[in-house]
Amino acid sequence: MLENLKQYNIILASNSPRRKELLAGLGIDFDIRVQPGIKEQYPEELSVEKIPAFLAAQKAEANKHSMNDKDLLITADTVVVCDGKALGKPQNETDAAAMLQTLSGKTHQVITGVCLTSREKQTVFSVSTDVTFRSLTNEEINYYISKFKPYDKAGAYGIQEWIGYIGVESIYGSFFNVMGLPVQRLYCELQRF
Repeated sequence: MLENLKQYNIILASNSPRRKELLAGLGIDFDIRVQPGIKEQYPEELSVEKIPAFLAAQKAEANKHSMNDKDLLITADTVVVCDGKALGKPQNETDAAAMLQTLSGKTHQVITGVCLTSREKQTVFSVSTDVTFRSLTNEEINYYISKFKPYDKAGAYGIQEWIGYIGVESIYGSFFNVMGLPVQRLYCELQRF
């Protein structure tokens, strides 16, 4: 179904075990290649909706020097947006607790930007999903942080973990996008690539 990809060596440039699992679910053979030390920085004037696509393209640019003619690189970045503010990965326990308190009892957006890059062309897109949390207690927040240590997750949570089970009231859009890779849209974009 993705016969057009047979000409490429597919490379996922991500350390995320969730992205690896989701891409594998598409039945695609791929390798992992990650460039160390890529700074996830963006211009302050950039609107929050555009941050993930910008960062995904930035990650692709950092990997271009190691690509050959047969490579197709997949890069991605996810940001949680609540009350117009972008929440990235928490720096520590206090930061994680503050993020989860911000999300508690509210609807927020999870936006993942994806960049597909070969030597000849590049496609960049974003997918947004609305997630509503019920009001979380401090005890629930502290339990989740101490048990799951969500420091590698935008917004300080993984929807596929305990906090998602007990906290998410509703979701509108792609569940897999909230996990970090909008695989349905990715599949369609790979078909067109």
